[in-house]
Amino acid sequence: MAGPLSHIRVLDLSRILAGPWSTQMLGDMGAEVIKIENPHSGDDTRNWGPPFQKNEDGSDGDATYFHSTNRNKTSLFIDITTKTGQTEIYDLVKNSDILVENYKVGGLKKYGLDYQSLSILNPEIIYCSITGFGQSGPYAERAGYDFMIQAMGGLMSITGESDENGGGPQKVGVAIADLMTGMYATVGILGALTHRDQTGEGQYIDLALLDCQIAMLANHTSNYIFNGKDPERHGNSHISIVPYQNFKTTDGDIVIAIGNDNQFEKFSILVERKWHKDSRYKTNACRVVNRNILVPEIESIIKEKSSNKWMKLLEKHGVPCGPVNTLADILNDPHVKNRGILKEIKTCDGEIIPIIANPIRYSKTPMVYTKAPPKLKR
Repeated sequence: MAGPLSHIRVLDLSRILAGPWSTQMLGDMGAEVIKIENPHSGDDTRNWGPPFQKNEDGSDGDATYFHSTNRNKTSLFIDITTKTGQTEIYDLVKNSDILVENYKVGGLKKYGLDYQSLSILNPEIIYCSITGFGQSGPYAERAGYDFMIQAMGGLMSITGESDENGGGPQKVGVAIADLMTGMYATVGILGALTHRDQTGEGQYIDLALLDCQIAMLANHTSNYIFNGKDPERHGNSHISIVPYQNFKTTDGDIVIAIGNDNQFEKFSILVERKWHKDSRYKTNACRVVNRNILVPEIESIIKEKSSNKWMKLLEKHGVPCGPVNTLADILNDPHVKNRGILKEIKTCDGEIIPIIANPIRYSKTPMVYTKAPPKLKR
């Protein structure tokens, strides 16, 4: 069956992660995605290794980083700095629905590839520009990379162990600012497609990594704008829920994620304590205030048994908990295998390579996996 966007063509002038993450998502939905690459070196992430995919002759192919975000695309190697290359883009734009790019502000205007120029050729084009800081404001001309955006956007100030525990600001272990911007880009594009379906009008989308980073801080920014207090780092514990963190067992760690007072009562009874009757702990609000008393008590109990014993006991009685898995653990987990998260796709050379499936599951128009990440052809 065709995906929900099988009638759509996407012209992808983006590189690295945020833009390609969005266009891969559109490709998974069935859109035809044409990836425009520098003919000399291709997308930068082709060289972001090791590790690299191995060619049949044992030599290094593209970095596996590139493979994570470029399936379901056809690659064209076009030098946009030349008149010939620009003409090729113009011809593609006339028959495309969406263009995604992540050049610096004004970077494509000198080649006649900006929205104002291309919308004359195709007034229905949806043109999404992804930059570090957006098209306006005093930082607009700056380049933006995920790590610096996590720092500037406040994420690192709330990530990591507390100062009391010897911690400091910490980035997330995956490029979350890029990935979330890619997700916002996809949502924005689908909204613009709906508008176009109703009016026939294309439009321009100005998307900034910094804006997205601030928006995705969710309850932390909400808390700040209401009470004016900067949140502190709490490591793996939660600023507003207790107990909601990892605890050491005799052989590792487990996460206990108690989200309401009923679950806490069950937990208290299971560990043979009367915490749920203690005025200091009866409600979540009380537990947050008194976390420095309660959490050490829980720690002293959890460390007496193995992770497996605690998991079986807590799961049986409906207390939310989970192991701290490695990637090897989770990709071999029977539930994950049942869900079909790990898939295979065939390259143009007939080679079978693994991919991680798109998590969206449509009942009528399932995701498609027809094209492996394209190889660099010189």
